[in-house]
Amino acid sequence: MAELSDPIPAATLVLMREAPAGGPPELLVTERTGRMAFAAGALVFPGGRIDEDDHVTAERLASGVPDAAARIAAIRETIEETGIAPALVPTPSADTARALHSGIVLEEPFAGMLEKLGLELDLDALTPFARWCPNFRETRRFDTLFFLAEAPAGAPEPVVSEHEAVRALWASAADILAEIDAGSAHAIFPTRRNLERMARFGSIAEALADAARHPVTRITPWLEDRDGGPHVCIPDGIGYPVTSEPLETARRR
Repeated sequence: MAELSDPIPAATLVLMREAPAGGPPELLVTERTGRMAFAAGALVFPGGRIDEDDHVTAERLASGVPDAAARIAAIRETIEETGIAPALVPTPSADTARALHSGIVLEEPFAGMLEKLGLELDLDALTPFARWCPNFRETRRFDTLFFLAEAPAGAPEPVVSEHEAVRALWASAADILAEIDAGSAHAIFPTRRNLERMARFGSIAEALADAARHPVTRITPWLEDRDGGPHVCIPDGIGYPVTSEPLETARRR
């Protein structure tokens, strides 16, 4: 049997905003194109691999901050994939956010762009939430840090990066799960578990408090026979209301 490849370090941002009509917070998700090598066609939170430039930016602008390169990658990927620029001071104007997006697409050094635009990183605005590192034999395997953050006030509606996504939307975790359950969208196993966890919260403050109560541990799902069939399982007691799912539905979602 072939050995598993080394996981690719990655970071993801679960961006939250207050729902305009009240109620649970809305989350920002994108629907990936069917051409992607990983999670093709799935609903995902913005994120991606941690690049060398993220480490350069961390060393230059955020020395000593825990997981600084991962936090920077989560911010950078969110800007690239949605046009929304979180965790920056001062809050970027619409024109500045567009300039950041264009520069990232052109692979300009992130630190240089921030300095040119008079922006600083607010990495404390990102709260560690989870770390997932599945060991199934997928095309690509990631070791992903998830962070929570509140969207900047007055942020524009998201715009998709067309080579990566077909749509971007704000919706509550419950509404996203309902779309998946209805069969009009799908999500990979870690995304669904994180949506179920987020669906328990009635406010952004509740979500942040829950993250503070549960130290981040690396989650590697495993297969186990339960109720007469194979289930994909994760540990109990780390903040997730659902800790197993039949393998058949875990693959189908």
